Amino acid sequence: MNGADAIIKCLEAEQVSVVFGYPGVAICPFYNSILESPIRTILIRTEQNAAHAASGMARITGRPGVCAVTSGPGATNVITGIATAFADSIPLVCITGQVNSELLGSDVFQEADITGAVESFVKYSYLVRDVKDIPRIFKEAFHIANTGRKGPVLIDVPIDVQNASLEKFHYPEEINMRTYKPTVKGNMAQIKKVIRELERAKRPLICAGGGVLLSEAEQELRAFSREYRIPVVSTMMGIGVMPTKDPLYFGMVGNNGKAYANRAMNEADLLIMVGARVADRAVNQPEVITRNKILVHIDVDPAEIGKNAGPSIPLVGDAKHIFADLAQEEFSCDTEEWIHTLEEYRVSMAPKRNPNPDYVDPAAFITLLSEKMQSNGIYVADVGQNQIWSCGYHIVREGRFMTSGGMGTMGYSIPAAMGAKLAAPDRQVIAVCGDGSFQMSMMELATLRQHDIPVKIIVMKNNYLGMVRQYQHFTYKDHYSVVDLSGSPDLEKLVSAYDMPYLRLESMDRAEEVLDRFLAKDESVLLECVIDPMDLV
Repeated sequence: MNGADAIIKCLEAEQVSVVFGYPGVAICPFYNSILESPIRTILIRTEQNAAHAASGMARITGRPGVCAVTSGPGATNVITGIATAFADSIPLVCITGQVNSELLGSDVFQEADITGAVESFVKYSYLVRDVKDIPRIFKEAFHIANTGRKGPVLIDVPIDVQNASLEKFHYPEEINMRTYKPTVKGNMAQIKKVIRELERAKRPLICAGGGVLLSEAEQELRAFSREYRIPVVSTMMGIGVMPTKDPLYFGMVGNNGKAYANRAMNEADLLIMVGARVADRAVNQPEVITRNKILVHIDVDPAEIGKNAGPSIPLVGDAKHIFADLAQEEFSCDTEEWIHTLEEYRVSMAPKRNPNPDYVDPAAFITLLSEKMQSNGIYVADVGQNQIWSCGYHIVREGRFMTSGGMGTMGYSIPAAMGAKLAAPDRQVIAVCGDGSFQMSMMELATLRQHDIPVKIIVMKNNYLGMVRQYQHFTYKDHYSVVDLSGSPDLEKLVSAYDMPYLRLESMDRAEEVLDRFLAKDESVLLECVIDPMDLV
């Protein structure tokens, strides 16, 4: 076999079912070999979205998503998708074609130093110099991507290495990397310290981040919270760790979170941060979460602990293992008065809206959509005002909520929803975006049609880059600059060109009827919702 054949054998050994990508000469040997494999290939319409789609698949399967693009502009285009996955700790294996090995550094056609370019956005990168190294490199790449703090790994493969002959293929059964041994089990001495503080605490609180979902520790955290009656808040990436209507869940924290969730963070006397980075969107004043309270920070990445806030009890390890260990300890804590106080805050500090009745109210619409969706449906929010409305008003029951949190990448929702649908074909998948973010990935309507991937799309249309317009409204007193989306396409005509059903909703009067039609069949359909251009999150 040649090197390209060997790569396919590696992917098959890792049980990869789908590769998203865009071919070019430098990756053609790979795409030629994959024709002999049961692995499905999805031709996306721009390389960035190959990584987003792989990300959506990874977040549902719990295994690394895979994308493969060509050298030069193909590789540089995929960087934003890689950076998006890195910011949210999503496991990817990104394969890039490269020019012939002997030409590296010669600035030949479509040569780019992609391993150098992505250095700050990957867990690790490889430039394959010898065809014999392919099995070892791919085994290591999948291991690195999906262990410890998960993230993307890039493998750059020159075309001559893809074409080189490999006499004997052996895929390693085990991996033993001397310099990479992430901590999984928590230190029992530290766990016992946490237990002692929980017994003393009057106002304990768990703040769950995306790391809980990545470690598949939702059930363990829920069981712990319910057993000891410890209330929970979440970061944006932690939405879905608890069902939205669980009585012990008090919403998302941060600049755009619930006021009562932020107040709970401030007033807690013991705060357990788990799988969260203490980044600015969730905690814009890190000193607040260390003032007058015990801070326990649980994270699989030791570099995150103490980076933004100094914890009283640092605890390195995987959330699933740590909550399993916590469940083995016997202790008690009395939190009923604290929970009663938080319930009062939830009522008295509930957000109040005064929507314009001439338009669709995004808050009421998203709540209604949530109630009508299948209970295990997957909701993918884009970035902008639509994201904040989605975080605030989508109701998670047994499903998943996905978005781009750390990088805040517009155009994420449609390709990520595409990957999620391929990962879970029996589940309802809905992408919600604004008219700005939609135009960053609307070319993927062709991908949905070509590969028959039934993703439902909602476009919140207000003819503005709404989040930036809102910032300019408050900061520059309505001195708007480069946020007007005039010239946008007629969505009915656009969707018709892709032979896709189209619906439009202009006010809440017909919302139930239109949503019933939108959700009726498992097929791709686009629903345009007309939003008040001056509405605020």
